[in-house]
Amino acid sequence: MKRALSVLVVAVLAASGSAGTAFAEEPELIGNGTFDTTAEPWWHTANLAFDISGGRLCSDVPGGTVNPWDAIVGLDGVPLVKGETYAFKFFGTGTPGRTAKALIQLPADPWTQYLAATPELSVSGNAYTYEFTSPVDIPDAQVAFQLGGSAAPWRFCVDDVSLKGGEEPDVYVPDTGPRVRVNQVAYLPKGPKNATLVTESAEPAAWTLRRGDAVVLEGTTTPRGTDASSGQNVHSIDFGSYTTAGTGFTLTADGETSRPFDISPSAYAGLKADALKFFYPQRSGVAIDDGLRPGYGRPAGHVGTAPNQGDTDVPCQPGVCDYRLDVSGGWYDAGDHGKYVVNGGISVAQLMSVFERTKNAPTAGPIPALDIPESGDTVPDVLNEARWEQAFLLKMQRPDGMVHHKIHDENWTGLPLLPHLDPQKRELHPVSTAATLNLAATAAQAARVFAPYDAGFAAGNLAAARRAWSAAKANPAVHASPDDGIGGGTYSDDNVADEFYWAAAELYIATGEKEFRDYVLASPSHTADVFADRGFNWGSVAALGRLDLATVPNDLPGRDAVRRSVLAAGDKYLAIAAGFAYGSPYDPGTYEWGSNSQVLNNMVVLGAAYDISGAAKYRDGAVQGFDYLFGRNALNISYVTGYGEVNARNQHSRWYARQLDPALPNPPAGTVAGGPNSAIQDPVAQAKLQGCKPQFCYIDDIGSWATNELTINWNAPLAWASAFVADQGDGTLPGRAACEVSYKVHASWSSGFTTQLTVRNTGTRPIDGWALTWSFLGGQKAGPAWNAALTQDGATVTAKHQSYNKRIQPGRSVTFGFTGVAAPGANPAPDLFTLNGAACAR
Repeated sequence: MKRALSVLVVAVLAASGSAGTAFAEEPELIGNGTFDTTAEPWWHTANLAFDISGGRLCSDVPGGTVNPWDAIVGLDGVPLVKGETYAFKFFGTGTPGRTAKALIQLPADPWTQYLAATPELSVSGNAYTYEFTSPVDIPDAQVAFQLGGSAAPWRFCVDDVSLKGGEEPDVYVPDTGPRVRVNQVAYLPKGPKNATLVTESAEPAAWTLRRGDAVVLEGTTTPRGTDASSGQNVHSIDFGSYTTAGTGFTLTADGETSRPFDISPSAYAGLKADALKFFYPQRSGVAIDDGLRPGYGRPAGHVGTAPNQGDTDVPCQPGVCDYRLDVSGGWYDAGDHGKYVVNGGISVAQLMSVFERTKNAPTAGPIPALDIPESGDTVPDVLNEARWEQAFLLKMQRPDGMVHHKIHDENWTGLPLLPHLDPQKRELHPVSTAATLNLAATAAQAARVFAPYDAGFAAGNLAAARRAWSAAKANPAVHASPDDGIGGGTYSDDNVADEFYWAAAELYIATGEKEFRDYVLASPSHTADVFADRGFNWGSVAALGRLDLATVPNDLPGRDAVRRSVLAAGDKYLAIAAGFAYGSPYDPGTYEWGSNSQVLNNMVVLGAAYDISGAAKYRDGAVQGFDYLFGRNALNISYVTGYGEVNARNQHSRWYARQLDPALPNPPAGTVAGGPNSAIQDPVAQAKLQGCKPQFCYIDDIGSWATNELTINWNAPLAWASAFVADQGDGTLPGRAACEVSYKVHASWSSGFTTQLTVRNTGTRPIDGWALTWSFLGGQKAGPAWNAALTQDGATVTAKHQSYNKRIQPGRSVTFGFTGVAAPGANPAPDLFTLNGAACAR
């Protein structure tokens, strides 16, 4: 999530069982930390009272409080010096045991926290020591013990509170494990298999592949020199010649043995589901069912139930508008409670593209059930999940067609904070051209994918897309302010040429209309290289339009050139991966915020190039991208929670916050972390990662929002890429059927059309029994047929032989046809026909 963040957790350090090292030469900054005779100058909230018992400061904390800050014991006026490292110590008890929050922070809104710790207090008590480096000069920082949030009453006592400077800052050295870096999850049996060795040697080294204790393959490394992204001297290992599936493999080279991995045709099936299941617990405005997501259930957030102020009747920022809107629903964008149209736009578009790929790609397989409340109805689960966000985006549109850029809290909140406990006022922020065009694009896409399942929702989306397009043309330069970053991210973007191109492309695909065709063809984005080395993202979306023009059926003049541009981009990313010893299709000089999503989006392009061409090199490039994400990287970590022996699990989030509160969960399996970010904007990263080489600019700490956040627009390409890889099975390249299909619409009118298809056997053997399958673009339906029996599921039609035309001899053809029922929008010929399950040529 690209933003300037004001309130954040800066450091969380494990409690120590002893008082630690003394800092005798440094002045004590706590005026009264021993409470021998008085509690002065400490203070408490109105619901507490002090009791000096046995030289300790105690207080009975009432039950029934909601938030940690509902009951506080605090001390003001603590001076901090920027860059100074401090040791904060105290002895504390909880009766019965409780988890509290110990903070050193700004004493006023936005309550920026310089240290945030969560001591688990016991009845017998423990001594705790935490260290932090102050990011600011401040004469009056506040020490606060936040004690609220418990349903039952309890007693808190504290003693020997101390804060002293002069500590040598800890030098953070990541534990990178064995020097042989592998994909810790799995390789496909007949796919690429590569690893990286970190070594000081410049000479080739012998390597051994083992399954358990058995040696199954041996070879020699290829020295690659110094890798600029990590500063490491590295070698490559290629063991792709081994194709036997199994578990418990390891690679040994230069005296080091890798973490274990599998070789499996099915290892990505779980991720295909998990990456999509991520979105349900991100939903706003509805309770998350613990029966569907065990351990992740929670009350509905932002529905107007106290302490929420709700999203059902939201005002604008002061001076922006004089109306209120119901903008409930949608997905929380990231680890905060904001909802942003431009980030939601790319996310929901990529989820809808996961579905559209099942209609248009030869290797696409079915999408698994996602265990959401809508499961079991007539709509595919992935579309039901996408609908939750798309319906929210529609609510952000004004009657004049313009769309509000975002909705979020008036001020930043701290961590942890479950959505239903957020007390902040919610505000609509100004409309923007970028947000308006995002809605135009996603609503046009929704119009075609939902048409077979919910014609009314599809029609409403198309109408909204048209209104948004007209409004954006009338207001082409209404930009979100780069200074509007209090309480939520700015998502500012002052170049919307790419959004215009994306919206025009989606509207053309959906409608086939001349206005949108002409805009696409005249746009500079149409002939520009929209596939940057760094990949595309929410602020650079022309690639979304280009990819859909290339992979979704349409009649755009010059479409072959569009498809060739995707192949050229694939070749570029393959060249990047080939030149990079860690094998990723992303290797810039510096890594950016959300670099893992850039890796994934480049993998999406490679996957699309394979879907278009069937060339194995593009498939292998997309598959190999997961090696980097799953542990073949400088840090030897899988960036996807729940996958790999060592994986990220402390992503920045207000409710997946187990690092801060053991009662809360880690992010769900299938959550991707943002990844290395050379700019290290947050204080945790700045304290730990100064001078880092690009790949080392990452830390799995909940306070590092710049390197370790989770977001919907990072999990969306993970969902696309994991579905693509899961669909490749064991990596065997599928064969093409020996067939050729002609599809001709002979007549069309407002309510229908007639189509004739010819299937020709281009092989040398008879086809004995045939079933031809294709998909319509939108809500078209196949009606009465001749020479074939037709069935339809959603947009997908299957035509089966009759008894008299069951057998197609080599070089011969069968012809059949049908009368179709028209639907609003374009009706192009399908790109993909499969005969008995294998793709035909056209």
